[in-house]
Amino acid sequence: MARLFRTRSEKKTSLWGRVVRLALTDVRVAVGGMDTETLESLEERLLAADFGIQATLRLVDRVEALARKGKVRGTEGLRAALQEELSAILSPASEAFLQASDSGPTVYLICGVNGVGKTTSIAKLAHRLVKEGQSVMVAAADTYRAGAVEQLSIWAERAGASFVRGQKGGDPAAVAFDAIEAAWAREIDVLLVDTAGRLHTHKNLMDELEKVDRVVKKKLPGAPHESLIVLDATVGQNARAQVEAFSKVISLSGIILAKLDSTARGGIVVSLLEEFGLPVKLVGTGEGLEDLELFDPDEFIQGVFQGS
Repeated sequence: MARLFRTRSEKKTSLWGRVVRLALTDVRVAVGGMDTETLESLEERLLAADFGIQATLRLVDRVEALARKGKVRGTEGLRAALQEELSAILSPASEAFLQASDSGPTVYLICGVNGVGKTTSIAKLAHRLVKEGQSVMVAAADTYRAGAVEQLSIWAERAGASFVRGQKGGDPAAVAFDAIEAAWAREIDVLLVDTAGRLHTHKNLMDELEKVDRVVKKKLPGAPHESLIVLDATVGQNARAQVEAFSKVISLSGIILAKLDSTARGGIVVSLLEEFGLPVKLVGTGEGLEDLELFDPDEFIQGVFQGS
């Protein structure tokens, strides 16, 4: 299968440094190596940065194991041990490019709860694809909120993408079905299917999402080529519950991490990959159409330790 976004964007190490830097300079390492106090301090910092319990325990255990062998001495040794283990955790994200169909339209199913930045993330993705020479169509399968459809229509126009909508209160799966037909007829490269923003605890709406996914699969074998969940970077570990719930309904392939600003802590990208094997593929870094970047694990690791 082909890939979209073959090249990564300009490096923004300072972004990750600002968001998630661990400031290891004031994690005191005993002269003889790691001690209990140091390990506890490290664990607290990782948890505070939203690395989550599972990833935090893995990192601390690795540092402790190396310390027993005399391989972790001083801040530099601690830094090197953490970098090595983080690289191992994030290695699957190194090849987490967006997949594309070899023939016919590429279909991306976009899901997420209300308020996470899903609409603007779709617009940013459409804009970037258009800039890379792709023809893009956006389908508004959120038929329950007229305001949401109108907002998406405006954003799609700004992004240079065509737009498909259904009847208010109509069948979201029917919108996806018609959009695939339209994309085929117009020889569209990429179809972005927006689903209704929903609470992951709302069973009826989650059932509707499952139906959309099922109809897309039946209408176009191999689709959706990506099923992306949009998460708000500022909610930290609350994102875990959303991923867990949506994963029970559709087969998620990756994450768009929105609202990555000074209030986000960023370690959630490690937590979600460690626990669910789900990579962050794109990060929203601002409010403009241009503010969408491919997630780069090396850049993330550099940012974590910047200035430490």
